[in-house]
Amino acid sequence: MAENDIKSGMQVDVDLVRQLAELLDATQLTEIEVEHGDHKIRVARKAANVAAPVSYAPAPAAAAPAPVAAAVEAVPAAPAANAVKSPMVGTVYLSGEPSAPAFVSVGARVAAGDTLLIVEAMKVMNPILAPSAGTVKAILVENGQPVEFDQPLVVVE
Repeated sequence: MAENDIKSGMQVDVDLVRQLAELLDATQLTEIEVEHGDHKIRVARKAANVAAPVSYAPAPAAAAPAPVAAAVEAVPAAPAANAVKSPMVGTVYLSGEPSAPAFVSVGARVAAGDTLLIVEAMKVMNPILAPSAGTVKAILVENGQPVEFDQPLVVVE
């Protein structure tokens, strides 16, 4: 711990930092950030610059490119500005138990503080609460889906 950290009273949870570093390795992410109140911990690693192996044999002739399909992919619309976002990296669950109904559905009215879904991170179930009363306009994730920090989860208007 740096001398400035001691003077300011900041204490770093070394075990949490180690767990976050292990999570980076396990998920192949390059950075993770966890926020709790006014404390924020960010763990990042630089991607290793790996040089391509040098080959002294001539490269095989490239195959003719495959024709491009004329299919049009639907591009999802940008999430609403009032989307509730994930405060962490983890796995999202739409209900408290596999056989239980989802906490919310599209069109449901919610009050401020109602549980919208759960994000599991490092074996801890973290309820994601409605920041204000409103109607669920969209659920942007599926049950069991991995989510990233700051990823939009639910739109409540």
